[in-house]
Amino acid sequence: MTDGYVETWYRGRLEDPGPRPPLRGRLEADVCVVGGGLAGLTTALELARVGRSVSLVEARRVGWGASGRNGGFVSPGFSAGYATLIRAVGDDRARALHRLSIEGMNAVADNIERLAIAGAEPVFGTLSASRHEAGDALKAYRDQMVRDFDHPIAVWPREQVQAALLSPRYFQGLYQPKAFHIDPLAYSRALAGEIERLGGRVFEGSPVVALSGQGAAHRVAAAEGEVLARDVVIATGGYTGRLSPRLHGAYLPIATYVMLTKAAPDLIATAIRTPAAIGDRRRAGDYYRLVEGGRRILWGGKITTRTSEPRRLADLLRRSMVSTYPQLAGLEVDIAWSGLMAYARHLMPQVGPLGPGLWCCTAFGGHGLNTTAIGGRVIAEAIAGASDRWRLFAPFGLAWNGGPAGRLAVQATYWTLQMQDWLNELRR
Repeated sequence: MTDGYVETWYRGRLEDPGPRPPLRGRLEADVCVVGGGLAGLTTALELARVGRSVSLVEARRVGWGASGRNGGFVSPGFSAGYATLIRAVGDDRARALHRLSIEGMNAVADNIERLAIAGAEPVFGTLSASRHEAGDALKAYRDQMVRDFDHPIAVWPREQVQAALLSPRYFQGLYQPKAFHIDPLAYSRALAGEIERLGGRVFEGSPVVALSGQGAAHRVAAAEGEVLARDVVIATGGYTGRLSPRLHGAYLPIATYVMLTKAAPDLIATAIRTPAAIGDRRRAGDYYRLVEGGRRILWGGKITTRTSEPRRLADLLRRSMVSTYPQLAGLEVDIAWSGLMAYARHLMPQVGPLGPGLWCCTAFGGHGLNTTAIGGRVIAEAIAGASDRWRLFAPFGLAWNGGPAGRLAVQATYWTLQMQDWLNELRR
């Protein structure tokens, strides 16, 4: 960790010239973005592209948190499913929000192509596989997505799923050819470089210690410097802490876990025979994908409300893998890591104003790669006076997280979902 990054597979692939300088002295900018994860980077990039002067202040390194440690899946949707959105805000607004999530997915693909981000290594295709009989439900969902959004999606019958995933656990699946998976740390760092190329400033190793001011005069203070800006965007995700009391009481830091196996391409080919990223359709499920051309598996799952890494993390994840693919019992783990996501109780992003000139763009847990892209874009549009699309997120707001009782409730809900998933599999 001499460069400040946690040891992950993404970190091991990184060509890193070293940390950027911290914020020193007094600077002025049109906008100061607090947080160098994907939400903050996208906000800053979108503003730099329309000519705003931007300073981004990051406590550690760009992409240091969940933005640079996640599974790398880029697909439409929010953590709150589409049916939940319809119940919450009605058909029209739910459709508008889902269109934003598709736009966010496309924005990531566009950035990779536009900036020629070779290290992101996009691989197209994602498969959401059911672990119980679900053919009729998947066909109904497919028909809805095609009808309402013209979004290509295919239902794979069980025979096709099991030809790609050699496990008796799986039944049907939904395949999305335009969804994809990437190296999120390489993508994050490329966005930071483009911000700088456009004249923006990116500071690392600069935890913000105070926010003050209002209206056209905000002050963002770090240990050795400060930024004076008309607008400030807080985009600190699961690491927000007490920087903003309102945000601190309105999100839950949720830990997710990822492992990378040892290289064993021949053994892995006895289990997984698709380059698509896989997520099972359990409400408390696993997600995984082949990396290094099929030489290894990157496997994630197991969320908790504890912010410390559990002991025997690699063993926990490996047991999940082997329970799905018994033929991989001899496959060892190379490295495992965790990261904190931010979830709101309503499972939707917190995107909008906190006060005059003060904005939040956070709580993207579970579907962050597409939703950080659109969240950052709509906040940038609002600041630039180009649109008020952020209002689509207004019904979800800053609901109180319930404090310690809220964390217990979320953990209990997760365990309940695991039990329901288990019962569904028994009835298959």
